[in-house]
Amino acid sequence: MAAIETTPGTGGIPHVSRSTPGGAATLGPRESRVIWLLLAAAFVAILNETTMGVAIPHLIVDLGITALAAQWLTTSFMLTMAVVIPITGFLLRRFTTRTMFVAAMGLFSAGTLIAFLAPGFPVLLGARVVQASGTAIMMPLLMTTLMTVVPPAIRGRMMGRVSIVISLAPAIGPTLAGALLNSFEWRWIFGVVLPIALVALVVGARWIHNLGETTRAPIDVLSVILSALGFGGLVFGLSQLGAGGHGGGADAAAAAAASTTTLVVSLSIGAVALGLFGWRQVLLQREDDALLDLRVFRSANFSLSIAQLAIMSMAFFGAITVVPLYLQDVLGADALTAGLVVLPGALAMGLAGPVIGRVYDRWGTTVLLVPGAVITSSLLWFYTTFTIDTPVWLVAISQTVLSLGLALSFTPLFTASLASLQPRFYSYGSAVVGTVQQVAGAAGIALMFGVMAAATSTALASGAGETAAGAAGTHAAFLTAAILSLPLLVGAFLIRKPADQPMGAPPAH
Repeated sequence: MAAIETTPGTGGIPHVSRSTPGGAATLGPRESRVIWLLLAAAFVAILNETTMGVAIPHLIVDLGITALAAQWLTTSFMLTMAVVIPITGFLLRRFTTRTMFVAAMGLFSAGTLIAFLAPGFPVLLGARVVQASGTAIMMPLLMTTLMTVVPPAIRGRMMGRVSIVISLAPAIGPTLAGALLNSFEWRWIFGVVLPIALVALVVGARWIHNLGETTRAPIDVLSVILSALGFGGLVFGLSQLGAGGHGGGADAAAAAAASTTTLVVSLSIGAVALGLFGWRQVLLQREDDALLDLRVFRSANFSLSIAQLAIMSMAFFGAITVVPLYLQDVLGADALTAGLVVLPGALAMGLAGPVIGRVYDRWGTTVLLVPGAVITSSLLWFYTTFTIDTPVWLVAISQTVLSLGLALSFTPLFTASLASLQPRFYSYGSAVVGTVQQVAGAAGIALMFGVMAAATSTALASGAGETAAGAAGTHAAFLTAAILSLPLLVGAFLIRKPADQPMGAPPAH
């Protein structure tokens, strides 16, 4: 049996309630096809996001650019994501699912093609911005569609599939890029992704037909500007943390001073713009015209889940950034070995996602979040014991166990946060989840890199060798991550599966 209706304000996505003769909730073939298409598209988009770091040394040589210029290929991607994601809450209510999918994959495919054909650095930089514009739309679209068409009883197991995308794509991306760069030039990183993106675009344009009721609210241009300045300024400022010159000499000191000035100015502009953006949304949401409706935070369960997710994201992105550097700079492993050490954890995290989702559907959040927080915090504290003599196999096992701890947390946090909202707020909730992940991930990477760089410089200044200084830097970064993880142990007990909340608990409205 199935009842299908369109929920106002969800971009015309049909709300499906379906059950088997025995009463068990199921997902129909049409809805399953849509979810799988969105999962595949999101996987390709996130995979591409993580390939550029490995290619930067090759681009510096092939394009004749500086390391600072090459870094903009990743910074511009992060900036674009931070600017576009907050707007998706409005866009998903204003346009249909099919329109948004075609726009997202069209932008991503166009950016990938431009990057593949790019004759030089400026064009390649522009291509990355176009790619990021499409990528930014895809994850909120996937989350909103999933929450709307999937019956509540099986949302956990479906959200577990999202965890596969989030965990596997960032791990496979660098490995794939490294393998391609061993035999081909850098542009083939985009050449391999392009046909997959085009197939997803064509198939999705054909099979995604969730057309229906949409809102007609005009977009508030001032909110878009404030959002871009706020989130963009915050992410750019964070990207400058630790980006100054290191070592001795006047040039290094000047570079460090310039980086500090840029950081302070960017964060200040971002903070002021975000304050004005929030004030503007409070005014606009009275008429349901907000670009990002902040009434989602009236749900305490949503707010707690988002806070927990932010800390988890900082730990996840920070760890996968520091661990490869520790392996190469301190333990002397090559790039391929560093990539392979991280891969088992990502595979374990992805494979565990659907199982964890089923546990969430049956038992709720506490049975997952509490052990997840304990494992995550414990492993980060264990990371602080790594030295120049730590065997590579122990790092690999530790990274795998940490990934399982994160897996126990991500799926219930995604599901419980959005399920705490009324359906008309799903698109805004998905935009908040995406924005928090992006900003917290950028903050985690910037903070760990900044702490590591500062501690390494201090060790070098005191006369330590490069390897010992690198060990001191990674120890400081791991210690910072371990301290930041402590609030997770408290939050794990406070977040509830919405169905488990006491009767009469007020949802966001």
